Amino acid sequence: MKLITETKRLILREFDLSDAINFYELNLDEEVIKYTGDVAFASVEESEDLIRNYDQYKKNGFGRWTVIFKETNEILGWCGLKYIDEIQQTDLGFRFHKRYWNKGYTTEASTACLHLGFEHYNLQQIVGQVHRDNVASKRVLEKVGMIYWRELYNNDNTWLVYGINKHDFLTR
Repeated sequence: MKLITETKRLILREFDLSDAINFYELNLDEEVIKYTGDVAFASVEESEDLIRNYDQYKKNGFGRWTVIFKETNEILGWCGLKYIDEIQQTDLGFRFHKRYWNKGYTTEASTACLHLGFEHYNLQQIVGQVHRDNVASKRVLEKVGMIYWRELYNNDNTWLVYGINKHDFLTR
């Protein structure tokens, strides 16, 4: 397991096969995946396959990372960066178990990811895509300094794109 960074309360590390059951359970929750456009994994094995074949670390040097609560070693979910070819942008994404919502963990992990993106990976801007009805995720993107840029339409959904550039993030 490769440690990526730590915050006051959290550890972010690369995905590991031991995360499979947790990610399977995360995606089983209809409320958690309601605005993602994703479907639940059919099995723990399908979750393992995703982790086993996850190529973002090799391809881009970064990716989505497992988020762990330091105090208890519990996996809260995942958060991280992903380069999306279709929009030619690096996206900040996150998904946490419901029991960890509204405790500041998503904002804390997202802020750490933005710091990494701008300071370590030297990205010039990062976006966050959110379903137009996902009020909580929009709020997280705004808390970390992102501003609304534009709408995207696909799969009969309206997605809002928020973004921030390196200069604005590092001087806020």
